[in-house]
Amino acid sequence: MTNKVLSVIALFLSLVISVSAQTPDLDFHLYILIGQSNMAGRGPITDELKNESNDRVLMLTKDLKWVEAKHPLHFDKPKIAGVGPGLAFGLQMAKVYPEAKIGLIPCAVGGTPIEHWLPGAYDKATDTHPWDDAVARITEAMKYGVIKGVIWHQGESDSSPEKAKLYLARLTELIARVRTLVGNPSLPFIVGELGRYRPVYANINTELAKLPAQVPFTAVATSEGLVHKGDTTHFVGTSAEELGKRFAAQMLKMQKTK
Repeated sequence: MTNKVLSVIALFLSLVISVSAQTPDLDFHLYILIGQSNMAGRGPITDELKNESNDRVLMLTKDLKWVEAKHPLHFDKPKIAGVGPGLAFGLQMAKVYPEAKIGLIPCAVGGTPIEHWLPGAYDKATDTHPWDDAVARITEAMKYGVIKGVIWHQGESDSSPEKAKLYLARLTELIARVRTLVGNPSLPFIVGELGRYRPVYANINTELAKLPAQVPFTAVATSEGLVHKGDTTHFVGTSAEELGKRFAAQMLKMQKTK
């Protein structure tokens, strides 16, 4: 075999390998986890919850590496990050799709009002640009798999009567931005109710209840019966996990209707 033929074969193989490396795996189902502290997770990581995992459920780390998902998923505030709904959500999705890998993309930033999720917006407390940072992470993740949905939990910072009046319009615009980013106008987007343990949070829950009628392919995961960890703000670990399962139930319903 001549050197010229060998060179052609080598070039062909290199092109095949290059294309393969850049082709997303259709069996790698990706989910965006976005919002503020209750999505990031503030529940205590107990011995019972510490070792929860499944080798088919992965998380994208701060430095953009895929590793087996474990609590805490998020890194927005490392000293207080704990149990959120994301891992339980991923584990439930893995049960339903046994042939797939599940990839979780943690993007939540504790304490962020919804206006900090605009392009270019800066969150001084965490020295982050929540939306811009999420875009970078989502874009990287899409090289490896396919975005199948979003779970969103946010609103504590917007729960005053004045801010709550603007919330639904802002959330609707954010959903459109996410769907444009991933190139899927019918991407399932599931929102979680705020805890029912603080009366002011009802202002946001009232707005969330209107979402499915106004924005197609959205649904609400209820917070009924869930409890806080003693601060009247953050879900205790077991409640955060229950919320994750409810997110999964709504996601699965939405996927079946598409």
